Amino acid sequence: MGAPASRLVCGACGATPDPRDPYPFRCPRADGDDVDHVLVRVLDPDDVRFPDGTAGSASPFVHYRGLLHSHHRAIAGGMSDDEVVELVARLDDRVATVAGSGFRVTPFGRDPVLSDRLGFGAAGGVWVKDETGNVSGSHKGRHLMGVLLHLEVAERLGLADPGARPDLAIASCGNAALAAAVVARAAERRLRVFVPVDADPVVLRALHELGADVVTCDRRPGAAGDPAYAGLRAALAAGAVPFTCQGNENGLVIEGGETLAYEVVSELRATGTDLDHLVVQVGGGALASACIAGFAEAVDLGALDHGPRIHTVQTMGGHPLERAYRRVRADLPASPGAADVEAALRRAATHRSAYMWPWEEEPHSIATGILDDETYDWRAVVAGMLTTGGRPLVVGEEQLARAHDLGHAAGYAVDPTGSAGLAGLLDLLEAGDVGPGDRVGILFTGVDR
Repeated sequence: MGAPASRLVCGACGATPDPRDPYPFRCPRADGDDVDHVLVRVLDPDDVRFPDGTAGSASPFVHYRGLLHSHHRAIAGGMSDDEVVELVARLDDRVATVAGSGFRVTPFGRDPVLSDRLGFGAAGGVWVKDETGNVSGSHKGRHLMGVLLHLEVAERLGLADPGARPDLAIASCGNAALAAAVVARAAERRLRVFVPVDADPVVLRALHELGADVVTCDRRPGAAGDPAYAGLRAALAAGAVPFTCQGNENGLVIEGGETLAYEVVSELRATGTDLDHLVVQVGGGALASACIAGFAEAVDLGALDHGPRIHTVQTMGGHPLERAYRRVRADLPASPGAADVEAALRRAATHRSAYMWPWEEEPHSIATGILDDETYDWRAVVAGMLTTGGRPLVVGEEQLARAHDLGHAAGYAVDPTGSAGLAGLLDLLEAGDVGPGDRVGILFTGVDR
């Protein structure tokens, strides 16, 4: 294999996986120490460019393929660009057969109803990225399609035996599980889904119909952390492939989600618009991590002059990310510089348990999809907030319900998790941190089932 135009590196220890490893998803040094091992995909700006125009009717995985490590790995291994496009198209057709539609650009633009109701002026407003019509009804399919491309490329390059495929495994109670089941079914791969005892019966029925092996995990008295995640960890230790949205278990799940940010960037370029703020709901952190990385790469590649301030949203019922942010912020001087932030994050990377640990009580909220006991991609998200000038928001149930009602009043079939970013915007407005002339992006990430 030649040298690809991107590389994988652990953001904490600097280790890199073997280039011939068919499943380079975890840091090779992740061995149970207190280091926050998470693989990060790093682009070579000399060999990569941000594509011109918007994706139009094409799959985002075709239009933005030059930014994906799966594409770089395929080209370095001897595949042609046409072969990569054919592979993506074939998989996308199979997804469409299972889900009724494949991956296409989702709507993004200023919403006049929300902008008017929230008191924005003509120069400002609320820009909505609507993922409710995406594959399986959320953004999660983007993440898993990105992982599937890596698996398929590994087989095309002879790094993995298609006749001896290991099981795929995911821990999720909702949208991520459905997305994984759709994509796995499309690729004719076995999937095990670890779910909590209170998983939505509608979701469970759909998972069984899609052929997934569903494993219900009880929360044991005195045991810390998500029982479904514990079940996933056991399956991975037994040889399953992490087909999951926890970035610490699969660092390459982030780049599939970055296609959402890339679509936003392309639309901003096409319309000559800038965002002042982006408010992102956070559970495990993969979506926020993907947005942060996508905007940062767009700036590095000259597609944008600057990115937005990125704020995150968690619930009063559980907010491990906000807790970690406060601890990192306490390590910094009152007016930190870039070197101060970098040093604090290096310290945090080697003392994970002092910053991120499972929420002590079982979290509860109407925004069920962001109730992860831990924010698995916490360090990348904290770094994104510190470097862009954003902050973590913790919203109450009343605000979450108000945001959900506002989303429906504006015509979106969004669920309470998917509208949680709007709840964060309501908090920012009440605090005076967003003014009527500001341009604010929010993500409606899940359909109301």
